[in-house]
Amino acid sequence: MGFTAMGLAQNSISGVIKNENNEVLSNVEVLVSDAAIQTKSNENGLFELKNLPIGKITLIFKKENFEIKSEEIAIGKQEQKIMVVVLEEEAHHIDEILVSSIFNKTQNENVVKIDHINLKNIQNEGAINLSDAIATNPGVNVVSTGVSIGKPVIRGLSGNRVLTYTQGIRLENQQFGEEHGLGLNANGQESVEIIKGPASLLYGSDAMGGVLFFNPEKYAANNQTEFSVNQVVNSNTQGSNSSVTLKTSEDKFKFLVQNNYTTHADYQTPNGETVVNTRFIEKDFKVGTSYATSRYVADFRYNYNDLNLGLPEEDIEDARFRTPLYPSQKIENHLLSFNQKVFFKNSKLEATAGYVFNNRKELEAADEVALFMKLKTFNYNVRYYLPDFGKFETIIGFQGMNQENRNFGEERLIPNAKISDIGFFGTSQYKMEKSLLQFGVRYDFRIVNIHEFGEIGTEGSFQKLDKNFESINASVGFKTEITEKITSRINIATGFRAPNLSELSSNGVHEGSNRYEIGNPNLKNEQNFQVDLNVDYNAEHFDFFANGFYNSINNYIFIAPNGNTIDDNFVYDYLQNNAALFGGETGIHLHLHEIDWLHMTSSYEMVIGKLDNKMNLPLIPANQWKNNFRANFNVSKNIKNSFVFLQANYTFNQNNVSEFETKTGNYLLLSSGIGTDIELKKSNFNVYLTATNLLNKEYIAHLSRLKADGIYNMGRNIVLGVNFKL
Repeated sequence: MGFTAMGLAQNSISGVIKNENNEVLSNVEVLVSDAAIQTKSNENGLFELKNLPIGKITLIFKKENFEIKSEEIAIGKQEQKIMVVVLEEEAHHIDEILVSSIFNKTQNENVVKIDHINLKNIQNEGAINLSDAIATNPGVNVVSTGVSIGKPVIRGLSGNRVLTYTQGIRLENQQFGEEHGLGLNANGQESVEIIKGPASLLYGSDAMGGVLFFNPEKYAANNQTEFSVNQVVNSNTQGSNSSVTLKTSEDKFKFLVQNNYTTHADYQTPNGETVVNTRFIEKDFKVGTSYATSRYVADFRYNYNDLNLGLPEEDIEDARFRTPLYPSQKIENHLLSFNQKVFFKNSKLEATAGYVFNNRKELEAADEVALFMKLKTFNYNVRYYLPDFGKFETIIGFQGMNQENRNFGEERLIPNAKISDIGFFGTSQYKMEKSLLQFGVRYDFRIVNIHEFGEIGTEGSFQKLDKNFESINASVGFKTEITEKITSRINIATGFRAPNLSELSSNGVHEGSNRYEIGNPNLKNEQNFQVDLNVDYNAEHFDFFANGFYNSINNYIFIAPNGNTIDDNFVYDYLQNNAALFGGETGIHLHLHEIDWLHMTSSYEMVIGKLDNKMNLPLIPANQWKNNFRANFNVSKNIKNSFVFLQANYTFNQNNVSEFETKTGNYLLLSSGIGTDIELKKSNFNVYLTATNLLNKEYIAHLSRLKADGIYNMGRNIVLGVNFKL
């Protein structure tokens, strides 16, 4: 890369992009990582970016079949730079900028190993919901109730122990509930970054087990308008997913709008039985707008998600077709986020504010609202990126949340309550020639106020409770290049989680699990200490990785029967004991020189979780061996990026079960698919055909909520997807 500089009226970068043979490259994406600014190179390989922020910025260059290139550049006021960029053909991997990381670096420049998944590619492999798509990643699984409800599990931890971020804000939607999924539609999500292990330093309470950080759809390239229509149909559920997206961008202003509609009937098991009331209907609307100058970037996003889903129970009459029967849930999510960045000469200030409104109803009949909860959450996050001091990069900041839950239904799972918390943190990174050292510390304080309700001692009553929780956490990580091809990382971090409202105050029957649950107002913070070790070997045609972890959790909160019954429901208490989880993931990516169009990946994952009394933790996924064989090729000038794949995923027996779980047998699942891009003048199609559970295998996943009733998971499903872009 080379560049020259000259004074002009505004900050801009222009240049030409070539390959290693000095041939110009068209349609190369050029992005600014700190701002919603992007463009594409034209047929002559030329590009130009205007209204760039002053100071140090990172440019990203992306094109299919080429390695992603990132360049850090300092640009002053009223300065233009002219660049010559050379992209190398893709050899073994791509290196994305990680938005969820502390310093927004590429994986190669990051101390913590973070997995980046392009969700548009994963959707081609036939996942019906977002949780299933994420579960393709080693170390990630899903607790499911049919096909409509999926809760991600990271290394054996789920629910409130895994924090979800979307649109740059913390997603709060009663996620502790068992009959509750992510509440996000896959359309409009560009990618997801997965942090495995405590991330409390950046994200606070509930990030003890990890973070799912969803990156929203990018705006159109500068001075371009894009229109796309996406349609996916599923054979097993007779399901349909329709999406329409419009994007338009100028130099300073950008806008996008997207509308999604999804409907699925009941799913069928491999033996042909219909699992009644696993149907659902989802409506989703997204809008975003951005404004950028040389000193200021703002991005506003709004997402409305309406999910109407059936809850499978015994003796439900199979009536109607797609409309959910009773009992059912109707969940509305409103997510508003506003991100601002102010650029100074050698530093940057970033502030994000978010408002989440969750409206959750559980209906027993058309005119019978059993549960009706309104959860309002305002959260904020402020970070100041200090000027570099020698080889040190430093960030200081604070973030917090104000939340209120209110009940309006006949029943109450959790009380009316208010939660307020705030956390302060600082972290630094020291860069050496071939190594990185990162360290930081954080302090959090949370106030929980629970309102009294009902006659104390009766079902559904709640005692008044005022509780304070606080925690100090720290992390240190070290990355080094042992050789040109071998990189190792070690991270030591603490994390915490304050008890949620259900754990503190439950007093009644949880219909999703048929348990009478009693909360414990004396619960303490969960506090964990985790050590992660990662080794990566990256050669031209062969990659290998090995991740190991040990996670010690003090005051782990769990639920256990106390031997009593109330109204024929077994009574469960919330208890605490110390626990430990350990295991890891290992895998290879083979991509031979003689047949470089063929990619073979294989990974193995395991996790073991036990309490101090040697009892097994619940919801620990079985060991898995995941394999993928994929061929990528171009058929002609107009038929490009074609692919054929075969997946073979083997799940081992799960015999390490808690006292209210049963053992699960092993099974092998095959999936296959084919797809391609078709270019027609100024428009193009993407079409794919995928089959999941190809052999129609009868199996029950260990983390299926329907396992207790002996109900099989979904049988063979044929997925046809077409995406049309103008």
